[in-house]
Amino acid sequence: MRFLVMVKANADSEAGKLPSTELLTAMGKYNEELVKAGILLAAEGLQPSSKGARIRFSGNKRSVVDGPFTESKELVAGFWLWQCRSREEAIEWAKRCPNPTGEDGEIEVRQVFEFEDLAAELTPELREQEQRIGARMSENAQRADA
Repeated sequence: MRFLVMVKANADSEAGKLPSTELLTAMGKYNEELVKAGILLAAEGLQPSSKGARIRFSGNKRSVVDGPFTESKELVAGFWLWQCRSREEAIEWAKRCPNPTGEDGEIEVRQVFEFEDLAAELTPELREQEQRIGARMSENAQRADA
């Protein structure tokens, strides 16, 4: 099972304040533990919402709202993508994380839908499309690593 583990934003992350050397060191050690355990698939920090945008949908109309966005506690400052055996395992790993903000905050753990979870709804055409997309994504990831 894959899990998206999200670090919630705060005033500092929304202001673009970078983490301290001490926190970066602690997070680096933690990420190394995740890699050694075979859990870590991806990990990234996000720029503040002031550099982002939201696209709103209303029927077939689209509108763009530029950041920054209010309620920083509802925003995401960074994420990991983990491969775990269970929700409980993901939660246990999240509880071992260094405090990402140094103050009161949250890490949210959400299970990712897997291809098999959608199997009942997938036509043969949609299955073929998903396989093509998966192959292209792998190619894109290899190019990005080069």
